[in-house]
Amino acid sequence: MKPEVERLQTARIMVVGDVMLDRYWTGSATRISPEAPVPVVRIAGAEDRAGGAANVAANAVAVGAAATLVGLIGNDADGDRLRECCEAAGIETRLQRAAERTTVKLRVLAQHHQLLRLDFETIPVIERLAITPDLAARVPQMGALVLSDYAKGALLNPGGWIELARRHRKPVVVDPKSRDFARYAGADLITPNSAEFEAVVGHCESDAELALRGRALCREHGLGAVLVTRGERGMSLIRAEGEPLHLGAQARDVFDVTGAGDTVCAIVASALAAGSDLATATMLANAAAGLVVGKLGTAVVSNAELMAAVGGEHAAAPAMLDERQLLDEVAAARARGQRIVMTNGCFDILHAGHVRYLEQAAALGDRLLVAVNSDASVRRLKGPTRPVNGLRQRLEVLAGLRVVDWVVPFEEDTPQRLIAAVGPDVLVKGGDYRIADIAGGEDVLRRGGKVQTLPYHDGLSTTRIIDAARNGQEEGA
Repeated sequence: MKPEVERLQTARIMVVGDVMLDRYWTGSATRISPEAPVPVVRIAGAEDRAGGAANVAANAVAVGAAATLVGLIGNDADGDRLRECCEAAGIETRLQRAAERTTVKLRVLAQHHQLLRLDFETIPVIERLAITPDLAARVPQMGALVLSDYAKGALLNPGGWIELARRHRKPVVVDPKSRDFARYAGADLITPNSAEFEAVVGHCESDAELALRGRALCREHGLGAVLVTRGERGMSLIRAEGEPLHLGAQARDVFDVTGAGDTVCAIVASALAAGSDLATATMLANAAAGLVVGKLGTAVVSNAELMAAVGGEHAAAPAMLDERQLLDEVAAARARGQRIVMTNGCFDILHAGHVRYLEQAAALGDRLLVAVNSDASVRRLKGPTRPVNGLRQRLEVLAGLRVVDWVVPFEEDTPQRLIAAVGPDVLVKGGDYRIADIAGGEDVLRRGGKVQTLPYHDGLSTTRIIDAARNGQEEGA
């Protein structure tokens, strides 16, 4: 199915529905509050992600499709922030302002486990997501339409969108939350999870009963098909006629199921828009779902990851990551019981001392993470003539080393904030540091981790290399 994955990059979809901002506060919880029997979380980091219908669009863009997002945001800073997240992900936004606040889901995590979720929202009492002439004119240009219904009020009456898409012969994929599936009459595909499906049709004792009730549901509401996502039991595609397609779950590691339904919707719709048949689109979505549940929070699957998954390969995580990607990879590795080793530095001119040091660091655990000072950070620490090599080159060289699993840049003078967000099992620095002076060391020790120094190799340093080169130039002048 690799050609089908490649074709996803030709797809163009419109996603309409309930958008929200997913906010994550992360930190450490090492004690219980004296005021009540609840953990005290020392917040060390915060991150905002596109959620709800916006996460559907983000997943489509991640596999190479083009996505236009239509939804409601409030007249508030959270609405502005959500728009920023979407545009940073490469999503074309057509977000309409509403009087109500932007829906925000705030999750508090400690040691990469969710402790609490707080929802900030006001459900509008009337539909405000209008089909404007501009939006109506865009539908014929799309390969598919997705209706992402989180029951937050944007899709109180989805029939107008379905009728518009059908008029232009565009497939409609619906992720439903309402128990009234008649609202989605005429859609080509609805994608309820098993709980949502059984809330409408009743409990299904067997695959045969599920298929029987799915076919009846399709005939009753004029649906092309229903795709029931069933967690560890995979997913089942049921059409009004013909045999069902039951697919087993492909997840290797289930870390977090948040947003998995968004991924399924995005991949199915993108595949249909790219010309795949429904069965093939479902198989691609099943593979993508197996990947995304191994990541932390609302996450996406890249085209390269999906390509590796359908090819029967383990997707090799890219070595050069941004902070969000890094935290996803760390969480997945930790869920597999792997020990995370972290170190940091400028690594301006990589030399034998660096290589020996990194090899020793890697031997202390299963995964080695190297955090690298940005160019501005290096200049503040080393002076205006440094770095000799820019950030991108430094990252590429480190990523090419066999012992390095991940490299990530940081902007601050020290990686203390990043270390607190990652929570490594082992924090390593060179022997020219005292443990008490290592940035982030106190936080690692407080969590029960280990801080260690490694031998400093005399005569091997970036400064010595620069001085030798300068002296050589002067002698030959």
